Amino acid sequence: MTAALRLARPDDLDRLMNLVAAFHDESGIEQDQESRRAALSPLLEGIPHGCIYLIGPGRAPLGYIILTFGWSVEFGGMDAFVDEIYIRPAVRGRGIATEVLHDLPKALADAGLMALHLEVDRTNEAAHKLYIRSGFKPRDRYMLMSKKL
Repeated sequence: MTAALRLARPDDLDRLMNLVAAFHDESGIEQDQESRRAALSPLLEGIPHGCIYLIGPGRAPLGYIILTFGWSVEFGGMDAFVDEIYIRPAVRGRGIATEVLHDLPKALADAGLMALHLEVDRTNEAAHKLYIRSGFKPRDRYMLMSKKL
């Protein structure tokens, strides 16, 4: 894989914080640094609910992908959500995200994952094309709904 993936560790937190802040700024997600750090740290420390992969060189990652794990009766076992995927703007358009979204699910399936889901902004046509090209399909009868607690 040219877009090598490496499971992020606690010592990657500062470099990851910068990438996540850039993604949040670009996406209009409002979150202060303290909340962001509190949300990322457990994933880096190995809680079983999710993980983060850095994409590209360890010292200067090109991006990241965050997965959160769950269980689905409908899909017959463990599933996951792509919570966030981000590629630095300077290297977009080179197939890095496509490569990650093509190869990572294969590895996850080999580890027992039954389904991978994601959420996409309805107006982001470039992301729609990327996800469809990567094998994701809209579920026309379903709509993701959320309730913040």
